[in-house]
Amino acid sequence: MIMRPCLQRVSALLLLPATLLPGALAHGGHEQIPIPADADWATRHMAEEHHISAFDAGVFFTLHDFDSTGNWSPDDVRRIYGLMDESTASISEDRKAFVVKTVMDLYDTDKSGGISFAEFTIAYAKGSVLPDFGMGPGHHGDDEYEYEIHHFEKYHGDDAKEEDLIHPEDIAHFAKHDREEDERDEWEAKEKAGIVEANIPAKFRRT
Repeated sequence: MIMRPCLQRVSALLLLPATLLPGALAHGGHEQIPIPADADWATRHMAEEHHISAFDAGVFFTLHDFDSTGNWSPDDVRRIYGLMDESTASISEDRKAFVVKTVMDLYDTDKSGGISFAEFTIAYAKGSVLPDFGMGPGHHGDDEYEYEIHHFEKYHGDDAKEEDLIHPEDIAHFAKHDREEDERDEWEAKEKAGIVEANIPAKFRRT
């Protein structure tokens, strides 16, 4: 049987030595990080999304400086809180805008429209922690990363076999990749055949 790319990747991960799996699957360790009941949002985010338990404001800022500019833009704030992830699709745009405005008001002290490393770390040192808006831990990895860190690591493990990947989350994950591959194959076939009608503006198509 020919495996889909995603399944091939999981199979490759299963063949790695245990000492290499943490680096392959997440920023931090392979184990699930215990989270204190009174943990603030950033601590919970770092544990659940990155498997990191010890960090400071500078580490948090740099890890989430997605374009390495030394500045968080409003879009960066959206991404940090997972507001660009499909898991937050049901949250209204007004609510998402409220999250961004609240965070910007908290840290953008010079009102430049962005949050600098200095602004964030100084405010954090004074006790201004990132608010918990009740919208989840902030998923901002790709599908592979989110699946690996939130399901594969938690419910399978180093000795997992392909036949063990039968949970609903496993099935849904691989099914999505199957659909995406089928769509790519269909598109490539159309391109090889010539003109792709879907690319032609409606007014120029034959009726």
